[in-house]
Amino acid sequence: MKPLAVGPHEIWPPLVLAPMSGVTNRTMRALYKPFGLGLTVTEFVSSNALQYASSAKRTMEMIDQHGLEKPVSTQLWGDDPAVMAKAAKIVRECGADIVDINFGCPAPKVTKTNGGSACLRDLDRCEAIMRAVVEAVDCPVTMKMRLGWSEDKLVYIEAAQRAQTAGVKALTLHARTAKQFYKGNADWAHIKRLKESVDIPVIGNGDLSDAHDAIRRMEETGVDAIMLGRATLGNPWLISQIRDLMEGRAAQAVPSAADRLRYAIGVHYRAMLEELGESRAVPQMRKHLALYLKGIPGAAVLRERIMRLDRAQDVVAVVEETIESLERAVAA
Repeated sequence: MKPLAVGPHEIWPPLVLAPMSGVTNRTMRALYKPFGLGLTVTEFVSSNALQYASSAKRTMEMIDQHGLEKPVSTQLWGDDPAVMAKAAKIVRECGADIVDINFGCPAPKVTKTNGGSACLRDLDRCEAIMRAVVEAVDCPVTMKMRLGWSEDKLVYIEAAQRAQTAGVKALTLHARTAKQFYKGNADWAHIKRLKESVDIPVIGNGDLSDAHDAIRRMEETGVDAIMLGRATLGNPWLISQIRDLMEGRAAQAVPSAADRLRYAIGVHYRAMLEELGESRAVPQMRKHLALYLKGIPGAAVLRERIMRLDRAQDVVAVVEETIESLERAVAA
């Protein structure tokens, strides 16, 4: 496989962490980068919110970087070309290596203002946004989209061709419509069709939860890279497995349940506590621990216990108790 080329950036491995709201903050990106990511993407940021960044601490946190996770792409959403251009300048000044335009998010809080995937209902507006952002910054601009707003309005090929003409350097396609949200299966036949329709790099996204299946998808479609999202939550070892296969090695085994939980509290949880403080880290980590617990006996009961806890030491105690129980079971 070849590196993913995005402007001056040669990205290896061609493996990208998807932007996920409330998840891919700088702590998460720095934690996941060593598993084998070539590129990380911030949470998607409202271009309107960035106009008031001086008084919006949360917005600035979303685009903040450690430096450990570079290169970093900052993703923006909005429906106004001028506002998107201004926001692109701000995030570039704040260290974005790549500016990514969000035409993919199906969440109602985004689409009700014609942002995200709702933009695909008006390709003229999409093109105006892309041209404004490309003109505004001196770094590569990329774009992520869905197939279209609905099954009867699949516009991804035209949107991609307009993006290429506008100067966009790479495209990511999540192979569902906006109306599908995350239901049904991502249709990678569309990703293959997109790759055959443009000359700029294409990144495939959707339903990549198995390392061998991910490589098969790349080979079948000819995409230049793949983007991983929800499947990595609670399982960053998936990233390592795909990297191994990309580099010609056998995929390493996923650690034991006990070792996965040790990482969850010894590395992930500790990093969040140091970054965010207990009051913010505990609620955020509950959802992560619920995913690390997936497949462990009694996981539902453990998740319920953890969701009721507010102190870090109490959460750690429950997980350590679980680790001991798992190891006793293995020994027996």
